[in-house]
Amino acid sequence: MTIIVGIDPGLKGGISCIDTEGWTWAEPLPHIGKEVDMHSILSTLAPPDVVESVIVERLGIRPGQSAQSGATQGINWGRLIGGLEVAGYSIRLVRPQDWKAKVLRGTKKDKSDAIAFVSRAYPGVNLKPGKCRTPQDGLADAVCIAEYGRHLLAQDKAAS
Repeated sequence: MTIIVGIDPGLKGGISCIDTEGWTWAEPLPHIGKEVDMHSILSTLAPPDVVESVIVERLGIRPGQSAQSGATQGINWGRLIGGLEVAGYSIRLVRPQDWKAKVLRGTKKDKSDAIAFVSRAYPGVNLKPGKCRTPQDGLADAVCIAEYGRHLLAQDKAAS
Protein backbone atom coordinates (compact mmCIF):
# COMPACT_ATOMS: atom_id res chain seq x y z
CA MET A 1 0.00 0.00 0.00
CA THR A 2 1.27 3.45 -0.93
CA ILE A 3 -0.08 6.63 0.67
CA ILE A 4 0.00 10.04 -0.97
CA VAL A 5 -0.80 13.16 1.02
CA GLY A 6 -2.21 16.33 -0.50
CA ILE A 7 -2.18 19.65 1.35
CA ASP A 8 -3.93 22.91 0.57
CA PRO A 9 -1.93 25.11 2.97
CA GLY A 10 -4.38 28.00 3.34
CA LEU A 11 -6.06 29.09 6.56
CA LYS A 12 -9.19 27.33 5.31
CA GLY A 13 -7.16 24.62 3.62
CA GLY A 14 -7.18 20.90 4.08
CA ILE A 15 -5.08 17.78 4.31
CA SER A 16 -5.93 14.55 2.52
CA CYS A 17 -4.53 11.05 2.14
CA ILE A 18 -5.14 8.70 -0.78
CA ASP A 19 -3.72 5.20 -0.98
CA THR A 20 -3.24 3.04 -4.03
CA GLU A 21 -6.24 0.88 -3.08
CA GLY A 22 -8.60 3.88 -3.30
CA TRP A 23 -8.97 4.69 0.41
CA THR A 24 -9.29 8.43 0.97
CA TRP A 25 -9.47 10.66 4.00
CA ALA A 26 -9.58 14.45 4.37
CA GLU A 27 -9.90 16.98 7.16
CA PRO A 28 -9.40 20.71 7.60
CA LEU A 29 -5.75 21.71 7.98
CA PRO A 30 -5.36 22.11 11.76
CA HIS A 31 -4.55 25.54 13.13
CA ILE A 32 -4.14 27.07 16.56
CA GLY A 33 -5.49 30.53 16.00
CA LYS A 34 -3.96 31.56 12.67
CA GLU A 35 -0.87 29.35 13.02
CA VAL A 36 -0.63 25.93 11.41
CA ASP A 37 -0.58 23.20 14.08
CA MET A 38 2.39 21.05 13.05
CA HIS A 39 2.11 18.82 16.13
CA SER A 40 -1.43 17.84 15.14
CA ILE A 41 -0.46 17.34 11.49
CA LEU A 42 2.50 15.12 12.31
CA SER A 43 0.54 13.07 14.83
CA THR A 44 -2.22 12.50 12.24
CA LEU A 45 -0.08 11.41 9.28
CA ALA A 46 1.22 7.91 8.74
CA PRO A 47 4.98 7.58 9.33
CA PRO A 48 7.31 8.86 6.57
CA ASP A 49 8.31 5.32 5.56
CA VAL A 50 4.67 4.57 4.67
CA VAL A 51 3.94 7.84 2.86
CA GLU A 52 5.22 7.88 -0.71
CA SER A 53 5.01 11.65 -1.10
CA VAL A 54 3.45 14.77 0.39
CA ILE A 55 2.21 17.10 -2.33
CA VAL A 56 1.88 20.69 -1.10
CA GLU A 57 0.39 23.52 -3.10
CA ARG A 58 2.91 26.31 -3.71
CA LEU A 59 2.36 29.54 -1.88
CA GLY A 60 0.85 32.35 -3.89
CA ILE A 61 0.05 35.86 -2.75
CA ARG A 62 -3.18 37.17 -4.21
CA PRO A 63 -3.51 40.68 -5.66
CA GLY A 64 -4.89 43.00 -3.00
CA GLN A 65 -3.82 40.75 -0.14
CA SER A 66 -2.54 42.73 2.85
CA ALA A 67 1.11 42.57 3.83
CA GLN A 68 0.15 41.11 7.23
CA SER A 69 -1.96 38.40 5.64
CA GLY A 70 0.81 37.57 3.16
CA ALA A 71 3.38 37.41 5.97
CA THR A 72 1.18 35.10 8.07
CA GLN A 73 0.58 32.88 5.06
CA GLY A 74 4.32 32.76 4.31
CA ILE A 75 5.25 31.91 7.90
CA ASN A 76 2.67 29.10 8.02
CA TRP A 77 3.80 27.72 4.66
CA GLY A 78 7.42 27.74 5.85
CA ARG A 79 6.50 26.01 9.12
CA LEU A 80 4.54 23.40 7.19
CA ILE A 81 7.32 22.63 4.70
CA GLY A 82 10.05 22.75 7.35
CA GLY A 83 8.12 20.54 9.78
CA LEU A 84 7.40 17.93 7.13
CA GLU A 85 11.02 17.91 5.95
CA VAL A 86 12.42 17.59 9.47
CA ALA A 87 10.00 14.71 10.12
CA GLY A 88 11.43 12.91 7.06
CA TYR A 89 8.62 13.19 4.51
CA SER A 90 9.34 13.40 0.79
CA ILE A 91 7.77 16.66 -0.38
CA ARG A 92 6.80 17.81 -3.85
CA LEU A 93 5.49 21.31 -4.48
CA VAL A 94 2.84 21.97 -7.10
CA ARG A 95 1.45 25.14 -8.60
CA PRO A 96 -2.36 25.37 -8.47
CA GLN A 97 -2.44 25.70 -12.27
CA ASP A 98 -0.62 22.38 -12.66
CA TRP A 99 -2.80 20.21 -10.43
CA LYS A 100 -5.98 21.84 -11.75
CA ALA A 101 -4.93 21.23 -15.37
CA LYS A 102 -4.42 17.52 -14.67
CA VAL A 103 -7.22 16.72 -12.22
CA LEU A 104 -9.92 19.18 -13.32
CA ARG A 105 -9.26 18.87 -17.05
CA GLY A 106 -12.26 19.89 -19.17
CA THR A 107 -13.79 22.17 -16.51
CA LYS A 108 -13.51 25.87 -15.60
CA LYS A 109 -11.12 24.71 -12.83
CA ASP A 110 -12.82 26.70 -10.08
CA LYS A 111 -13.73 25.71 -6.51
CA SER A 112 -17.09 24.21 -7.48
CA ASP A 113 -15.34 21.98 -10.04
CA ALA A 114 -12.98 20.65 -7.34
CA ILE A 115 -15.95 19.92 -5.06
CA ALA A 116 -17.80 18.18 -7.91
CA PHE A 117 -14.72 16.07 -8.78
CA VAL A 118 -14.25 14.88 -5.19
CA SER A 119 -17.96 14.19 -4.73
CA ARG A 120 -17.93 12.05 -7.87
CA ALA A 121 -14.52 10.34 -7.58
CA TYR A 122 -14.41 9.95 -3.78
CA PRO A 123 -18.02 9.92 -2.52
CA GLY A 124 -16.93 8.69 0.93
CA VAL A 125 -15.01 11.90 1.68
CA ASN A 126 -16.94 14.24 3.94
CA LEU A 127 -16.56 17.76 2.54
CA LYS A 128 -18.87 19.18 5.24
CA PRO A 129 -16.97 18.56 8.50
CA GLY A 130 -18.42 19.50 11.86
CA LYS A 131 -21.34 21.88 11.56
CA CYS A 132 -20.54 23.04 8.01
CA ARG A 133 -23.61 23.30 5.80
CA THR A 134 -21.73 23.73 2.54
CA PRO A 135 -18.85 21.71 1.10
CA GLN A 136 -15.44 23.12 2.06
CA ASP A 137 -13.36 23.90 -1.02
CA GLY A 138 -10.09 23.64 0.96
CA LEU A 139 -10.85 19.97 1.65
CA ALA A 140 -11.78 19.38 -1.98
CA ASP A 141 -8.55 21.06 -3.12
CA ALA A 142 -6.50 18.87 -0.74
CA VAL A 143 -8.07 15.71 -2.19
CA CYS A 144 -7.45 16.99 -5.73
CA ILE A 145 -3.81 17.72 -4.83
CA ALA A 146 -3.42 14.17 -3.50
CA GLU A 147 -5.05 12.86 -6.70
CA TYR A 148 -2.48 14.86 -8.66
CA GLY A 149 0.16 13.07 -6.58
CA ARG A 150 -1.32 9.73 -7.68
CA HIS A 151 -0.85 10.82 -11.31
CA LEU A 152 2.77 11.79 -10.56
CA LEU A 153 3.42 8.42 -8.91
CA ALA A 154 1.98 6.58 -11.92
CA GLN A 155 4.19 8.65 -14.27
CA ASP A 156 7.27 7.98 -12.12
CA LYS A 157 6.61 4.22 -12.15
CA ALA A 158 5.97 4.19 -15.90
CA ALA A 159 9.25 6.04 -16.52
CA SER A 160 11.35 3.62 -14.43
